[in-house]
Amino acid sequence: MKKVITIALLVSVSLGVFAKKKSLKREMRAVWIATVDNIDWPSKPGLSVKEQKKELIAHLDQHKKNGMNTVIFQVRPATDAFYNSPYEPWSQWLTGEQGKVPEPTYDPLQFAVEECHKRAMELHAWMNPYRAVFLYKDAKTDPNHITNTRPELFLTYGKHKYFNPGLPETRDYVSKIVGDVVRRYDIDAVHFDDYFYPYKIQGEAFPDSESFAKQGGEFYPDRIDEWRRENVNLVIKQINDTIKSIKPWMPFGISPFGVWRNKSVDKSGSRTQAGQTNYDDLYADVLLWLKNDWIDYVAPQIYWHIGKKVANYRVIAKWWNKNSYGKPCYIGQGVYRLNSESRIKSWHSTDEIIRQIKLNRKLKNVDGSMFFSAKNFVENKLGINEALTNELYDSPVLNLQNALYDGEIPKSPKIRLNGEMLEWTKSDDAKYYVVYQKSGKSEKVFCITSLPQVRLQKGQTTCEYFVCAVNRGHYESERSNVILYN
Repeated sequence: MKKVITIALLVSVSLGVFAKKKSLKREMRAVWIATVDNIDWPSKPGLSVKEQKKELIAHLDQHKKNGMNTVIFQVRPATDAFYNSPYEPWSQWLTGEQGKVPEPTYDPLQFAVEECHKRAMELHAWMNPYRAVFLYKDAKTDPNHITNTRPELFLTYGKHKYFNPGLPETRDYVSKIVGDVVRRYDIDAVHFDDYFYPYKIQGEAFPDSESFAKQGGEFYPDRIDEWRRENVNLVIKQINDTIKSIKPWMPFGISPFGVWRNKSVDKSGSRTQAGQTNYDDLYADVLLWLKNDWIDYVAPQIYWHIGKKVANYRVIAKWWNKNSYGKPCYIGQGVYRLNSESRIKSWHSTDEIIRQIKLNRKLKNVDGSMFFSAKNFVENKLGINEALTNELYDSPVLNLQNALYDGEIPKSPKIRLNGEMLEWTKSDDAKYYVVYQKSGKSEKVFCITSLPQVRLQKGQTTCEYFVCAVNRGHYESERSNVILYN
């Protein structure tokens, strides 16, 4: 057994959390499974446990077939839980009633983790820091929901209720929730989306003036924007510290709104004219978090088409390519926009998504894609599945190596042929295996699996096959012996 070489790790860390090698052998291919308001899963609240599991398996099977290697699973959409939480009630979007336990009892997050790992896919637990009650006027919250037991911690803005970001109690509570999930579940990363301070509503001020007067400190009375940004900075740093204190190797990723700042207000910004931005409206200083190593990857949501006047996909992707500060950058892409009746012709076919991925691959510091959202693949919107697998995702790929992970590199497997089955010995510390196929000078990944065997396919030529065992950090063992098969 060999340890990952310490010097190599230090070099990797200096370049970013993940080793950076631009190759189609490694690429993030992720899909968001949104549970809020039953966007993706389950298809409606109150389904039987059997139906819930069947639907989730159908999602994972489709995503695996499409070549995805990661699922971003929303486990805490609105201070509720899609897991057995000791602090927050079961989600209304799971059982139909907030606080109602699934019957028969099961843990959707545990189930999702196990099913993803069976398919050699990562699961990133997707949470929201501040959203507390979604559409509060119509919501029926559990009596033990924290908005009922600690109402002083919350503010109402627009149609929703939010934790007050200006309170230290908010930071402590959210960090506790994240730490609980990291500690008890075998997840592969923690993931936050773009919702920090809520998107601004014209003519309605966010109601935190009283908190600013009490908590503003040196920022009071005329620097409320800076105070709000500091509140978000503090929660991001505290959450990252919490994660790393429990599992130092675990990545913490953020998927922000696509535009950090417009160049018209900051020369460092992008050549865009976005109506709202991360820095100025959501008070999310994502670049500071990247610079300070408070987050380990960034996945900007660029849900616009190439050529859009005020927010051009090409312009924004190139900007993030230059401003990811050595961290992995995965582009959030809007497959949900595909619509043959859209007023924007770019979305009338899957060609737009294909063009975007091809552009991503030309950018040195862009390492893959995250797609919103899962149901569009299950529905095969405009033939997106075939478009991906026929043109760009024709063979599986590994995730990027995680330089924070210093576990053992597995021993090389020993392989043998048993009829059409290629079999191999299991390796300690292996999370999954990569089967390579070589024909002449051409070598490719044949499959990625958690099983110690795979069925080979008969072909016209004899191919060489060999296997590598891969650990949790996506570091491979030495190659196995070679088997010939045709």
